[in-house]
Amino acid sequence: MNILLVEDDRQVSEFIVNELTAAGHQCAAAGDGEAGLAAARAGAFDVLVVDRMMPRMDGLQLIQALRQDGDLTPVLVLSALGDVDDRVQGLHSGADDYLVKPFSVAELLARLEVLQRRAAVAASTQTTLQVGGLSMDLLRQHVERDGVEITLQPREYKLLEYLMRHAGQVVTRAMLLEHVWGYHFDPQTNVIDVHISRLRQKIDRDFDPPMLATVRGAGYRLGPGGDNG
Repeated sequence: MNILLVEDDRQVSEFIVNELTAAGHQCAAAGDGEAGLAAARAGAFDVLVVDRMMPRMDGLQLIQALRQDGDLTPVLVLSALGDVDDRVQGLHSGADDYLVKPFSVAELLARLEVLQRRAAVAASTQTTLQVGGLSMDLLRQHVERDGVEITLQPREYKLLEYLMRHAGQVVTRAMLLEHVWGYHFDPQTNVIDVHISRLRQKIDRDFDPPMLATVRGAGYRLGPGGDNG
């Protein structure tokens, strides 16, 4: 798994990163809520592990911001607050699981594996994708925005599907080349720019607000309130 840990206690963060790495996972770390939100938006992670009480932005606010982006990446909350009301509040914020400190590494790993399996099953059985007013029927290969049908070419459809499955996250050129075009290297072509431009014309031109954003120097992000800059 590719995991993002958002934890303000440096010792706890280093311990968890070392344990997750030793278990064979990739793990990035952020030291506060705002940095965690930026990292989550900039990368494609399989699961997030988020401390609840942090400076600048607490964990629940971080999760709510991601869910408002349309980002459905599974999130496990870590917290010293273990009362039933605290757990319920965490789950209501959009978290998928809640683990009380102190915890065992074995339990943390087991819970993360469950979240990954659950996400994989959901993705394989999902028949519709929804990001803001943009919807995709995977069975009929039908796309609408605000009730208006949008006609896409096969490659445009595949591109949009990938962007919708990673809504709220920055998707890089390398990711698009590999998963949409099947290239494992950059052939130095403008094919992505051309298809992004065509897709943006179809899903954004006659609608407001724009949803397909260009993140300069990084890639592209799909989500409500995108900025075409």
